[in-house]
Amino acid sequence: MTFLTRLKILPRWIIASLDALIFFYCAIFGYLVRFNFDLAVIEQNDAFVGSLTFTVGALLVMQNTRSYEGIVRHTGFRDGANIFKTVVITFGLFLFLNFFSGNFLNDRFLLPTSVLIIASLSSLFVLIFYRLLVKELFQYVKNGIAENEVKNGVIFGAGEAGIIAQEAIKSDRESGFNTVAFLDDDIKKEGKNIDGKRIYRGIEKLEHLVKTRGVTELIIAIRDLSVERKNEITDECLKLNVRVSIIPPVNQWINGDLTARAIREVKIEDLLSREQIVLDNPRIQEDIQGRVVLVSGAAGSIGSELCRQICHYKPKLLVLLDIAESALYDVEQEFKESKISCPIQIVLGDVRNKRKIKEVFRRYKPQIVFHAAAYKHVPMMENYPEEAIHANIIGTKNLADLSVLSQVDKFVFVSTDKAVNPTNVMGASKRAAEMYVQALNEYLETNHKKYHTKFITTRFGNVLGSNGSVIPLFKKQIMNGGPISVTHPEITRYFMTIPEACQLVLEAGVMGEGGEIYIFDMGEPIKILDLAKKMIQLSGKKVDEDIRIVFTGLREGEKLYEELLNDFETVKITHHPKIKIAQVLPSAYHKIDGQIDLFMDLVNQNSENELVGHLKTIVPEFISNSSRFEVLDRMN
Repeated sequence: MTFLTRLKILPRWIIASLDALIFFYCAIFGYLVRFNFDLAVIEQNDAFVGSLTFTVGALLVMQNTRSYEGIVRHTGFRDGANIFKTVVITFGLFLFLNFFSGNFLNDRFLLPTSVLIIASLSSLFVLIFYRLLVKELFQYVKNGIAENEVKNGVIFGAGEAGIIAQEAIKSDRESGFNTVAFLDDDIKKEGKNIDGKRIYRGIEKLEHLVKTRGVTELIIAIRDLSVERKNEITDECLKLNVRVSIIPPVNQWINGDLTARAIREVKIEDLLSREQIVLDNPRIQEDIQGRVVLVSGAAGSIGSELCRQICHYKPKLLVLLDIAESALYDVEQEFKESKISCPIQIVLGDVRNKRKIKEVFRRYKPQIVFHAAAYKHVPMMENYPEEAIHANIIGTKNLADLSVLSQVDKFVFVSTDKAVNPTNVMGASKRAAEMYVQALNEYLETNHKKYHTKFITTRFGNVLGSNGSVIPLFKKQIMNGGPISVTHPEITRYFMTIPEACQLVLEAGVMGEGGEIYIFDMGEPIKILDLAKKMIQLSGKKVDEDIRIVFTGLREGEKLYEELLNDFETVKITHHPKIKIAQVLPSAYHKIDGQIDLFMDLVNQNSENELVGHLKTIVPEFISNSSRFEVLDRMN
C-alpha cells in the first residue's frame, strides 16, 4: 500500500462521481428496505428512475454546496457539516417536489417519503463514513511506513486547542508524532478519551507514561496557560529528558488553521517568571492618531518595536531617526514589505548633532517624541566614557531643548534600571539625562504654566532578545558547542519582552502629565546561571556534559543585581497595578543645565577621569564597581 503515500489529490470530478454513486445506491437501498426486498413491487414503483432522479437532484445541490471540493484524507468538521447541509437541502428539495407533484400535477410522488428518509439518512452516514475511513487509512499507512521515525508523545491540554493540535499532527504525514495520551489539569476530563487516547490529570502522570509508553515528546496546547504552570511543565519535561514544544498564538496560524510545522520548541522567552503585562488603553489611539511622531533610536530593538506599535494607532507621520545606517535601512525595508499603511519618513542622523536635529524638527514638526537613542552596553561605555556622556547626556539635552523650542506636546524618555544607584558610566549617564529632563519639566511648569512640553521618563530592566541582551549571546554560544560564559554564579537580572516594554512606554506616555519617572513591575529577578542551564536543556543538551558553563568574573561597572529605586526614592501607585511612579525631587534646572554644558569642554579636553569625576558630581550616588574609576570614589 505504499502507493497511497505517493497518491496525488484526486480531481474533484472523481469525488463528485463517487458521491453521486453513493446517493444512487442509497436510494436503491431505501427502496429495498421500504418494500421488504420484494423485487416485483420495487420494479412497479420505478425504483431505478426514482433513484436516478434522487441522484440528479443531489448533484444539483452539490454544485451549490461544493461538498466534493474537500480533500478526503484531510476531512474535518467543516467537511462533515457541508455534507450534512447537502443531504438536508436534497431532502427538503424532494419533499417540496413530492408535495408539488402530488397536489398540483395529480401524479404520484417522485420518491415515496419513506424511501426519501431512508435514502437521505444512509447517504449522510456513508458519505461521512467513507471519508473518515479514507482519512484513517492514510494515517495508518503513513504510520506504518514511517514506523522507525515515530516519536511517542503526549499533548498537555485536552480542550479545543489540544484537539486542534492532534488534528494538525495527524494530517501531517511527516510529523512523526504519535499521540499516546492527553494530559490536563481539569479533574472533570480525567479518564475520558479524545480520538481514542486517554486523558490523564496533571503533569505528574508524565513520568509513568515515559516508563510505560516510551514518551519522548510533549506539546503544550493550552492558549492561555500561565507562565508559572508553563515553567512547571517544562521543568518536569527537562527532568525526564522529554522534548517540550508549544503551539503558537492563534494569530500566527496559517490562514487561521494550525499546522504541525507551526508547533515549535519552547523558547526561554516563553518561560518568563511572571505574567506578561498586556495593555489596551484607548487613550493611546487618541494621543497618537493624526499626529506627527518622532522616534529616536528607531533602528534599535526597542525603537523599532515602538515604531511598529505606533503605526497601529494611525499617526499622521512617523519619523524614524537613527545613526545606524544598515539597521535603519533594514527597518525601512521591513515597513515597505509589510505594506503598513502608516506614512513614515526615514532620517539618518545623530542626536549629538544639534544642527541636524534642529533641521529635522523644522521640517517635520513632530508633536510627540519618543527618545530611545542611547549607548547602553555597560563594559563598552566603561571603556569609552566620553561616548556615553556625549550620546546619552548631551544627545538627550539636544533633543529635549529642541522639543521645547518646537512646542512638542510630549517627550517620552526611555531610561533603564541601571540608572538606579549606578555603578557604571552607562547607568550614571542615563541617570544624569533623567535628572535633566525632569528639571527642565519642573522649570517649564513654574515659568510657562499655560503651555509647555511635558517630559516623561520610563525605566525598565533587561529586554529579552534586544541588541546586547544575554539571550542572543547564550544562543550563539550553544550553537557553537559552548562554553556559555556567565560573569558570576549569583548575578541576577529583571527581564521583559520587547513588545511588552514598548506597550508600557506608550502607556506611560499617555498617563504622564510631566515630570514623572515611571517604573514597571518586572516581577522577580532571574538568576542568570539558572537561565543558562535552562537554555542548554531546552536545546536538547546536557549541562557540563555537552555544554560547559564558565564563570568569567564581573565586568567593569557590572552589578550583581539591579534595582528599580534608589535609597531616596519612594513610589506612588497609578491606575495600573504594574506601573508605578518613582517620587524623586527634581534638580534645579539652572544648576544641572550648567553642569551638562561643562561636559562639552571636558569632552574636548579628552580627560576621562575629569569626565567621570564630573559625572559623579552630578550623580552623587554613582559609586563605581569593578572599574578603574573606583579610584575617583576613594579621592572623595
